[in-house]
This record gives sequence, structure tokens and C-alpha cells, in this order.
Amino acid sequence: MAILIVEDDIEIANSLIEGLRQNNFESVHVTKGHEGYLLAMQRQFQLIISDLMLPDIDGLEMISMIRRQSIDTPVLILSAKRSLDERVLGFQKGGDDYMVKPYAFIELLARVNSLIRRSVPTATKTNISFQEIRMNLISREVFRKNIKIDLQVKEFLLLELFIKNQNIILTKPQILEKIWGYSFDPKTNVVDVLVYRLRNKIDKDFDRSYLQTIKGVGYVLRLEKNTL
Repeated sequence: MAILIVEDDIEIANSLIEGLRQNNFESVHVTKGHEGYLLAMQRQFQLIISDLMLPDIDGLEMISMIRRQSIDTPVLILSAKRSLDERVLGFQKGGDDYMVKPYAFIELLARVNSLIRRSVPTATKTNISFQEIRMNLISREVFRKNIKIDLQVKEFLLLELFIKNQNIILTKPQILEKIWGYSFDPKTNVVDVLVYRLRNKIDKDFDRSYLQTIKGVGYVLRLEKNTL
């Protein structure tokens, strides 16, 4: 499979394509958001690397459109927008990682490898579960009460982490390290955003909530709420 690059700056795109080629990655390049959306609909990619400032629909809208189609291909956002609010918005719209331009290619390559590696289940156990929730780590299917739940890559990884650590409180730094593989600014609320998205999918429409917030500590997947 190839990496889809959505970038209207030809110089940046060519640099990406060549750097990825030297590291044994095939790339497909388009310059417009709508073209990226159509290609993501038509074929499967290992990863999507997208700019935000695109000539037709912007990158955030393209990512939102892709996610609405239940496409869970990891998305790495490349953008000159560097504020915390803009980065968090990128995650809220369905991005899995965010790099600010200009960037060092060696770091981008590390993030590319991390996203691809983390999107492929490596656990020897195929099925894991907690109460009414069942996950298949190979087919990447999730069910609660036999209702199928569509999760994006990071949401799937977070649920897997919680189920494998059920009844154990996980702190935000622990989640950042396990899901993203490196540290973020401690002031960012990217973990809160991801937990919120996951909770909306696995708890919101059911009569019992499993994903609990422990104020000032972190989060835990368990049956009974705690008064902490």
C-alpha cells in the first residue's frame, strides 16, 4: 500500500515523495482536498499526509469527510498553523498526529512509522472484551450489545488500551505515551478530546457508562463509578 500526500506546495510534496521513496514508501500525490477525499474513498492507503491550506476544500474538511465515511486510515496533518487551539482542532476533526511546518524529515519519518505501526494490531490475542464490549484486533471490529461501533485508528487504540488495563486508572501522560509514542505539551487537552470521542461512541447511547473520569488523576474503564 501507498501513502497519500495531499499538498498543494509542489516543492514540499516533491521533497516528501523523495524522502519517503528513499525509505521504501510508495507515495500518491494530489494537490486538492477533494481529490484526496475521492482517492481515500477509492483505495486503501497506509497513511494520509495532508496540508490544511488547500485550494478547494481545506484539509480539515477533507479529513472530516473521510471520517464520516468510516475510513480509519491514519492521518498526519502538516501545517504552518501552530497554535494549541489549531492543533487540538486537527485532532477533533479526525487527525491522528500534527506536525508544524517547517519540520525535520527525520522526525516526520519517525511519526510516519509510528502511525503505521500502531494502526496494525500486533497482539497475539485476537479478541478482547469488557462487559458488553467486544473487540477483534485483526478485523478491527468493535461491538457493544451486538451493535457495531465504528472507531477511528486512535479511538480503536485507546479502547484497546483501556480494555487491556480494565479497572486500572490511566493518567494522561501514560495515555499519551502509549497512543502517540512520545510526549506532548502537558497543557494540551488532546487526551481529553480523544476520550470524549471514544465515550460518545461506546457509552452515550447505552444505559450504563463504562469509561470513567477520575478528576485530577486520569481515566479508567470499569463497571462501577467511583466517587473520587
